[in-house]
Amino acid sequence: MSIKEFFNNWIVRNLLLAIVFVVLVLTAASLLLSTCTRHGQEIVVPDFSGMSIQDAAALAEEYGVRVVVVDSVYVLRMDPGAVYMQVPKAGSHVKEGRRIRLTTNTVVPSEVYMPALVGSSLRQAKSELKRSGLVLGRLIYVRDMATNYVLRQQRYGVDVAPGTPMSSGTVVNLVLGLSSDDSTAVPDLVGARYRDAVDIAQDNSLNVGRLHFDSTVKTYADSLAAVVYSQSPAYGSAAVRRGTDMTLSLTLNEDRLPAGKRGR
Repeated sequence: MSIKEFFNNWIVRNLLLAIVFVVLVLTAASLLLSTCTRHGQEIVVPDFSGMSIQDAAALAEEYGVRVVVVDSVYVLRMDPGAVYMQVPKAGSHVKEGRRIRLTTNTVVPSEVYMPALVGSSLRQAKSELKRSGLVLGRLIYVRDMATNYVLRQQRYGVDVAPGTPMSSGTVVNLVLGLSSDDSTAVPDLVGARYRDAVDIAQDNSLNVGRLHFDSTVKTYADSLAAVVYSQSPAYGSAAVRRGTDMTLSLTLNEDRLPAGKRGR
């Protein structure tokens, strides 16, 4: 059978037409799905920290996202109404039109209640404090078999009972257990913004002790936007004891960061 006869065969022709039809349908479906989901079109979430709602909304429109205020807490020294926290965090990749949830600073601290944290893991306690409008302070480790589990919850060195009324934004220190597994790795904080650096250090069972701000940081809002350009202990150092204090140096000048860390 010649090639011409082969392709003139009605069975072959119908089979080829069916294959072409399926390919066209799959291609159209892929293009439609890509259009509907904006596949591959991601936006880097800007940093709204310290901004007024008006400024945050204007910046959000410029980037193609939306902002909505979902909560407020009281933060000492921060301008009333300024953005304190956002979800997703700055630098996250989202699709166009994504709603960014903001927590702002209120003028007067609201009354909240101390949650019951004893027996919780550090991660659980940290999440519960944030949900309650309280701030995790120092991690104090004492010898106990339950490593990284809360033994006591304190304010100004005094135990605080669950249900105790407190002002939102109050700092709560946690006393945690520390068994023979008392070491933790030093995280890489260079390039992270101040609040994110504190979160990462705490997630690794470390405290942020001394802070050094260079001459570019002049206001509290500046400090929230500042990034870490130096840390001690340095990333890659030998493991350290849980509860160790880290020293951070921060700046608004990203030229002080290693090339790979700029715009993080």
